[in-house]
Amino acid sequence: MLNNASILITGGTGSFGNTFVPMTLARYNPRRLVIYSRDEMKQWEMAQKFAGDPRVSFIIGDVRDKDRLTRALDGIEYVVHAAATKIVPTAEYNPFECVKTNINGAMNLVDACIDRGIKRVVALSTDKASNPINLYGATKLASDKLFVAANAYAGTHETRFAVVRYGNVMGSRGSVIPFFMSLAETGVLPITDTRMTRFMITLEQGVELVWHAFEDMQGGEIYVKKIPSMNIVDIARAVAPHAAHRIIGIRPGEKIHEQMIGAEDAHHTFAYPGHFKILPMIHNWSSDPARIKDGQLVPENFTYTSDNNQEWMSLESLGQWVVQRRSEIGSI
Repeated sequence: MLNNASILITGGTGSFGNTFVPMTLARYNPRRLVIYSRDEMKQWEMAQKFAGDPRVSFIIGDVRDKDRLTRALDGIEYVVHAAATKIVPTAEYNPFECVKTNINGAMNLVDACIDRGIKRVVALSTDKASNPINLYGATKLASDKLFVAANAYAGTHETRFAVVRYGNVMGSRGSVIPFFMSLAETGVLPITDTRMTRFMITLEQGVELVWHAFEDMQGGEIYVKKIPSMNIVDIARAVAPHAAHRIIGIRPGEKIHEQMIGAEDAHHTFAYPGHFKILPMIHNWSSDPARIKDGQLVPENFTYTSDNNQEWMSLESLGQWVVQRRSEIGSI
C-alpha cells in the first residue's frame, strides 16, 4: 500500500519519526516522505541523516496552524499523526498548551486531510488515553474520539482515519530508561512506587503496528499492540544493577498501573494474534464484518492493564536490550 506513495508524518522529528522514516524508506520505497514539525534544529539534525535522499523533505509547521497543514498536505496520500505534547507533568502545569496541540491540532488535521483528499490517516495514541487521570491522557482520549468520528464527519469524502495505541516506548528520549541511565553513575535511582508497572514496546514494534493499521483499517479502529509489562524496580535493576533506590512518590497525574483497554470497551474489542482492535460504538461499526475480519470478541469485563498482563519482560531481557542499544538510547 505504501509502495511509491507520498506520506507525511506530523511531529516527525521525534523518537517515532526517527524510526518510522528509515524503516519505511527501506520497506516500501515511498515516492515522497515529508517530515512536518515545528522545531527547526531537530529538522536540521534529522536532515543530515537523509542528506542526498530525494524522497525525504522537511516542512516547518505546527498542527495548530490549519492553513500551514493544508499547504503541507498538497499531493500527500497517507498521514501519520505523531505530533503531541506528551510529558505528563508538563501537561499538568501547562494545560492550555496541551489542549491546543493535542485536541485543536487533531481537529485541524482532520479538516485538512478531508479537504486535501488524503486516503488514510493513522494517529498515534497512548495507554494514558484509556481511563485517563491526567490532562495528557484526557487530551489524547479526546483526540482518539475525534479521529474515530472523523470517518463519519468526512461525509462523501473517502478519507479514512484510525488510531494506534501503545505504552512506554523503550529508550525513547525523555522516557524512564535513558533517565535511569543518566543517573546510574550517582549510585541512586529515584523510584516513584515499587508497585508500579508499565507496558514496554520498542520503536520498531510501534512502526510495524502503524504499517498494519494502514493495511487493515476500514476507518474508526483503535489498534492496541500486545506487548509485555515490567515492574519499575526491575527496569531500574536492568539499567543499573548496583544502584540503590530512593522512593520519591508518584508524580502529578501518574498511575500505578497503565491501562490500554478498559472493561467498558470489552463488548466491542476483538483479539488477534499480535494485537487487539477496539471498534467504534457509533454507526454500528462494532458489528461490521469488514472491520472485525477474523477477530475474536474478548470476554465480558476484559481489561488490558500493565499489572494483569499475561506477558512479562524479564530483567535479563531488558538488560541485554540495554547493552545492545546503549549508544542510541535517549538519542531520538
